[in-house]
Amino acid sequence: MNPSTDAYTLLRAALALYKKTPDELQADELKQATIQGYNEFKIENCILNAPEAAAVIISDTELQAAYQEIRGRYDDDESFFRELEKNDLNQDSLSAALFRQCRVNVVMELIASRALEVSDAEIGIYYHLHSEQFNRPELREACHIFISINPDYPENTREAAWSRMQDISAKLQKKPYKFADLALKHSECPTALQGGVLGIVPRGKLYPELDAVLFSLKVGAVSDIVESEIGFHLLLCKQIQKAETLSLQKATPKIRQLMNDRSRQACQRAWLAGLPK
Repeated sequence: MNPSTDAYTLLRAALALYKKTPDELQADELKQATIQGYNEFKIENCILNAPEAAAVIISDTELQAAYQEIRGRYDDDESFFRELEKNDLNQDSLSAALFRQCRVNVVMELIASRALEVSDAEIGIYYHLHSEQFNRPELREACHIFISINPDYPENTREAAWSRMQDISAKLQKKPYKFADLALKHSECPTALQGGVLGIVPRGKLYPELDAVLFSLKVGAVSDIVESEIGFHLLLCKQIQKAETLSLQKATPKIRQLMNDRSRQACQRAWLAGLPK
């Protein structure tokens, strides 16, 4: 095997398995990444030796785009080249590895294109056999203001935290539209920077005390003070998405994508299984 290409394959395997570069791996991790990288390299060789690969042409533009995608992950050339050197790579060896990877990707896309399109009848069968997948629970868009209880800090003793939250609650009763401003000013949660936005959540995602209150609020309503195991909260319910079961018509695009992806992968696996070893 080409050592430079092998270095890139090892790097890919290490990142895929452990989200680490090879030099950051423990001995047993490096061994596993090496095995995976070697196996991937052998499979890629089989792909590139197949008749379908003979006509594959990778343009300079495609190669440059692949190179720039990786280069763009770094702030400057110095850090980029330093990372290449750390992983036994340079510009030329990286370009060679990317050229190889691009060829493999094009061949596999060509094979996947041979898969038959999923029919409407197959989609209908899938929908009825997996109907539970298309039941969407009630969702609520929530914001909160949080004051922690921490006796180590005078302003966060239980009494002080309660007093602070009462003041905020009183302001919101008069001006509920000020929720985001008050969250930014007073909330101790990182979401304060986004006006206290927790996002769109289903039942069971928040602390039980918060969950029960949020799912009892009307749209636009602000809760009374709620206590959880970490402190005091005020909740705002911004939006309610009612529970629903997606119709076959609405579910069809999602099912079609899922089944087409599976069909393409099955086509690729069958083709790979038939390649000379």
